[in-house]
This record gives sequence, structure tokens and C-alpha cells, in this order.
Amino acid sequence: MATAPATTASSTVPSPEQALAELDEVRARTLALVAPLGEELLTRVHSPIMSPLVWDLGHIAAYEDLWLVHRHGERALLRPELAASYDAFETPRAVRGEIDALGVNDALAYLEQVRARSIEVITGRGLGDGVIYEMVRRHELQHTETMRQTLALAGLLADEDRKAAGRPLQGPPTLADAQAWLDVPAGTFEMGAPSGQFSYDNERPAHALTLGAFQIARQPVTAGMWMRFAAEGGYGRPELWSPRGWAWRQQQQVAQDPSIAAAHPDAPVCHVSWYEADAFARARGARLPTEAEWERAARLPDSPLRDIGRVWEWTSTCFGGYPGFTAHPYREYSEVFFGDAYRVLRGGSWATHPRVGTLTFRNWDLPERRQIFAGLRLATDPG
Repeated sequence: MATAPATTASSTVPSPEQALAELDEVRARTLALVAPLGEELLTRVHSPIMSPLVWDLGHIAAYEDLWLVHRHGERALLRPELAASYDAFETPRAVRGEIDALGVNDALAYLEQVRARSIEVITGRGLGDGVIYEMVRRHELQHTETMRQTLALAGLLADEDRKAAGRPLQGPPTLADAQAWLDVPAGTFEMGAPSGQFSYDNERPAHALTLGAFQIARQPVTAGMWMRFAAEGGYGRPELWSPRGWAWRQQQQVAQDPSIAAAHPDAPVCHVSWYEADAFARARGARLPTEAEWERAARLPDSPLRDIGRVWEWTSTCFGGYPGFTAHPYREYSEVFFGDAYRVLRGGSWATHPRVGTLTFRNWDLPERRQIFAGLRLATDPG
């Protein structure tokens, strides 16, 4: 999950005491996540597309030191020699298990040392407009979800996390049931984050957008629905797949993720790629919603879309900037990912903290990726 800078209204800036309590709460979540794991599990590369968990710990510390202590507090970096190693852009995931990074004890000590510096800065000079503080807080929350993705790939999720991931949806109807579809009339709405509150650069600026009428499923696709797709030969029908998706499926010999067969049939399907989601939608005579359709439906009164936040939901939209987009504070936050390589996901997952998973938050990933807690919600055109 990517992180990006934001704006915030001065009225929402917490007091230094409240801010420190909130940072402590986030840190307690991080440490509880890794507490049951020994050094071997924390330093192991569990997947070539994920970081060793100990790298995440060092990165969280380096990020806080860079932004809250160095940029906001105007102090020198605590460990400038570590800056490149823990820069997510300079050190991609594929090499993080090979670099000379901190061991577990040193990474934990680095977290403590940086936090002591942050306490001094916040106590001494406050939070300013609150932007950097909120960015640092959410950054750590986002990394606890990324770390859970690693734990899921390694079969190391805690029992309570497995229960949260596998909880059935709210009385799921079948998509043959007319009540399963929400009719959304044509109209204009404001897309993107409103001014005066924290938001990432890729959520701004808010802008008026007019859409035609469409239908969208009230709930995400379930594991049971997906199992039927696989059993009916969905992975062997090239006509259902985009050309790139079919080439990927053949080259990688892709079948459904093993976790799906083990899931409750009424739980949302999880760990599906965009290519797979796109093929499933075609098999059902439907399509993936555009990002704009998803946000318009999610903004309707009385929350007509059920179970938002159970799994990230793929959309058909390529990741790009809104009209008038301005990168802030520099383009590596979002702009370098713009184009047709990445697809947008919306809504959050069971592992996404509510502070992060707002209705305007935009996640993105490559269409072949399925390590994320991602599923789908179908859409179709009326008539």
C-alpha cells in the first residue's frame, strides 16, 4: 500500500498530549503484531514480492525520523547512513532481504530512539498544521496491513486476524436475486477528498464528475461464487480473459489461490488478482466498476453497498491523477505510478485501519498481484 502527503484543517490538529497517546496506540499495534515471532521469522524473506518483517520495522522508524523529527523538527537524522536502505523507492522489495539492514534488536532499538526524539519535537514545538504528524501516524498503520500480507503468505496470521478475514458477509444473496443489485441513476457528484481535511495528493482535488446510469452489486463476490467459477472451468476459458491476463495465467500456470478453497463460502473472496477479477466479471456477464462508479455508489445515503472494508475491491480504472493534480511534497509519492501499469482498488480490507480506509482513499497495485487482501464487487450497465 502506498503512502502520500496530505492537507489537514487546523481545527483537527490534536494537542501534543493527544498526539503522543495516538502514536503510542499505533506503536502498540505494531509491536503486538511481531511479538509472537522470533528472529528467524522476522528476518526471513517469506515472499520475493514482500519485505522481511524486520525491514518494515526499520522503515517505520526511518520514516518517522525523516518526517517528524528531521523535516518538522528541523533536526539532523539520527542514522543518516540508513536513509537509502529504508527508502522504499531507493530499495525495492526484491532486494530488501539482501541488503545490510538492522537486525531485530537493533531495529526495535531504532524505533525507541526515534520515538524519544519525536516526543521531544512534539512537546517542544507542537504539530504545526498537523500534516506531517498525520502522515507519519497513517504510514505506520498502513505498514501493519502490509506486514499482515506477509504474515498471510507465510501462514503466520494470528487467530483473531484469520477470524476477521474469514467472517461471512451479511446474509449474502446470489447475484441472480434482483435485490443483489443497486441501481444508480445518471448524475453528477463530487469525486475526491474535500478541502479542509487530511487527504493524500492522489485524492485531490475534488471535482465534479457526471456519470451515466449503472448497476453495482450490493456486496462483494464470495468465496463460494469464486469456487463455482473455478469448478466451471473459468481458468481454462481464454475468451473470458484479457490478452495480457491470459498470457499471465498461462506463463505462471495460475489457478485459484489455495486460501479460497479453505475459506467460508459466504466470506468475501480474497487474494485474487485484477486479471482474475476481470475474467470472473466476464463469466458473470458483468464487469468491474470504474473507480468513479465505486465512489459514487459508496457516497449514496444509508450505505446501500454492504460490507465495504472487508476486502479491497478492484476497479477497472488505471491509476492516475485527478484533473488539476499536484504532486506533494514530491512526485515519488504517487505520480511515478501513474499510467496503465497499475489498477486502482477501493474500500479497504479487514486489515485496514478505519483512519486509513476512507471512501476517497485510493490504493493501487499491479494487475497480476494477489498478495493483497483483494476481492471484487461487480457492476453492469442497466437494461
